[in-house]
Amino acid sequence: MIHVAIVDDEALVRVALRRILETAGDIAVVVDCDGRDAVAAIEAAGPDLVLLDAVMPAPDGLTVLRELRALPRPPAVAMLTAFDTSAYISAAMREGATGFLLKDTAVGTLIDSVRVLASGGTVFTPTVSRTVVRGYLGSGSEPDSPGGRDAVALGLLTSREREVLVLVAAGLPNSDIAARLGITVATVKDHVRAVLRKLDAPNRVAAAVLAHRAGLVPAAERT
Repeated sequence: MIHVAIVDDEALVRVALRRILETAGDIAVVVDCDGRDAVAAIEAAGPDLVLLDAVMPAPDGLTVLRELRALPRPPAVAMLTAFDTSAYISAAMREGATGFLLKDTAVGTLIDSVRVLASGGTVFTPTVSRTVVRGYLGSGSEPDSPGGRDAVALGLLTSREREVLVLVAAGLPNSDIAARLGITVATVKDHVRAVLRKLDAPNRVAAAVLAHRAGLVPAAERT
């Protein structure tokens, strides 16, 4: 069972998220509170994952994130937001956030993302992923040619792994990649693990940046 904490200043949002997540069967919401009570409640409950509203009255999301990451046994934290501002995303990543999910994320994608995050993965919804990649590449800049080491690593990928990498770089979650390629989500996860291992990439965002720099992502997928 995956234990999740939901931190949001709007009670209706917390209720809606709880109901969505608990339909999955393998997810239990163990904390449901606003930012004022979050750190103490989360330290006591010890959830696997915290879904944290990025924009709240004091204490704001970044402050709560810092305090959570300073706990002796910090949980994984994914930020929930209605915005995809690159400066805010970068700040949250520096503070240790492992995911960034827009509040209008589809139900299936949200549940899939929680499972990935709770297992130690990194998840960004498509628009957020593209914002992060643009931040690394420089706004409006074209991808650079891959370096020698990157080119060698890319050469180790199978054709299917390369297809998966391109879709990861476009910001698609595992469920959408599976549907696009006509394979199972479990198979997608296997391919993603292989891609990260071969590219020596710590997470999906790092792999996406490499793919963009190598010019592997079609222009239509970069919008």
